[in-house]
Amino acid sequence: MRPMRIASVLKQIDADVIALQEVVGMDEPEREHNQVHAIADELEYDFRIGENRRLRGAAYGNALLSRFPIVAEQNHDLTWRRHEPRGCLEVTLNAGAETLIQIYNVHLGTAFLERRYQARRLSDVIRSDANVSSRRIVLGDFNEWTRGLATHLLSLHLNSAEPEQLLGAARSYPGVFPLLHLDHIYHDSALRPKKIAIHRSRLALVASDHLPIVADFVTRLQD
Repeated sequence: MRPMRIASVLKQIDADVIALQEVVGMDEPEREHNQVHAIADELEYDFRIGENRRLRGAAYGNALLSRFPIVAEQNHDLTWRRHEPRGCLEVTLNAGAETLIQIYNVHLGTAFLERRYQARRLSDVIRSDANVSSRRIVLGDFNEWTRGLATHLLSLHLNSAEPEQLLGAARSYPGVFPLLHLDHIYHDSALRPKKIAIHRSRLALVASDHLPIVADFVTRLQD
């Protein structure tokens, strides 16, 4: 709930691209009430928002911040029936050297049948972009604490990038005492992960109820 504290954690990470979920006030005109605007200004990043619903009269949903130029955006509706509106924010970035990267920032629901519908819908979105020349990364809060349909379907088209862990699955939620592995990153074969880790710091423990997952990628052309 404190954007400047979140920005301080993101400064520790120093990522080129940042995906946020459950962001409030995304179209508020005043910076102090607009979380993504405040964070992006503090970090000097460009950003795009994916509104999923209105909360207290303002846009609520996913946001993506980037040091790379943003060349396209689209918000995909993943809402199932009368459940809370959910979405996938798709943003295309120009990473230089004629390299385009498509980022899919996802926040799936908490109900089992809801996630099964959203998994199929998300899989259709990803497959529709399978023939484009850009590299693809799908990431976010999948709310899957066991291997579910979203994990299965995305694994058919993409590779899973899991944080380095000596024993068992890396857990990122809840931040103070992580018990569940809800946050995931998937990528296509045009990208190679160099390092994936969960960022732990004293500040990160209180900035959010999820610990950040950090992934470094290189394109196959750089091998």
